[in-house]
Amino acid sequence: QAIKSYAHSKGVRLVGDLPIFVAHHSADCWARPDLYVLDGSGQPLVVAGVPPDFFSDTGQRWGNPLYNWEAMARDGYRWWIERVRRQLHLADVVRIDHFRGFVDYWEIPASEPNAVTGRWQPGPGEALFKALALALGDLPIIAEDLGIITLEVSVLRERTGFPGMRVLQFAFSGDAGNAFLPHNFEPATVVYTGTHDNDTVPGWWAGCSAHERAFATHYLGLDGREVHWAMLRAASFSVARFSLCQFQDVLGLGSAHRMNTPGTMGCWTWRFKWEW
Repeated sequence: QAIKSYAHSKGVRLVGDLPIFVAHHSADCWARPDLYVLDGSGQPLVVAGVPPDFFSDTGQRWGNPLYNWEAMARDGYRWWIERVRRQLHLADVVRIDHFRGFVDYWEIPASEPNAVTGRWQPGPGEALFKALALALGDLPIIAEDLGIITLEVSVLRERTGFPGMRVLQFAFSGDAGNAFLPHNFEPATVVYTGTHDNDTVPGWWAGCSAHERAFATHYLGLDGREVHWAMLRAASFSVARFSLCQFQDVLGLGSAHRMNTPGTMGCWTWRFKWEW
């Protein structure tokens, strides 16, 4: 709270992050096992993940226990209300990860070693967010709606009024119809030069395809220098409600300063130095 108060005194607001799922070895799961799909000994019967896609032939088996949404509905979604209340106490805005999981989510039998075998199950949908709004008022939430998004997910996000996400590093792989290009944004958008899972902009630029390089050069009016500032300008000048960037992109740092590489260990250790 001291950090939050200091930030507010400088006109700075904090964005927090709320993963959709929790760990099996968490206080939440231990205290309320009835809110999860567990067996009689408290072990998960099914676990979370995403099915095989363009990025992975075996999908992603995250391993988190899945919610018993019927039990949560009977409880008036009280656990979720208290969880979001706590997050908004810590931060001013909260990004909810894997927003599509509130519409439908991939259920994997706990005995399966990967995410190939599974099935889609319905999430709570709008009922959860109506309960949250009734208890907490206006919800300063960002919906992480990246990946393969269905019409139903887009409809839910629009009904809640939450802004979705766009990442400029994903904008130049296709043509002018790419949803991540600024001219295709709607105001209810939060645009990132790159998220914590992306390379830095100079790192991305060094490794992008010839098509991406040519398209970005034309679209951003690049002269071959300081592509990170061109990306920052494109984000800031767009109609998006908010624009965010990695601090590494403000400093123009390369791949050695990447925050996180998904699926690998040893990340999240980066620190800046004042002389930079």
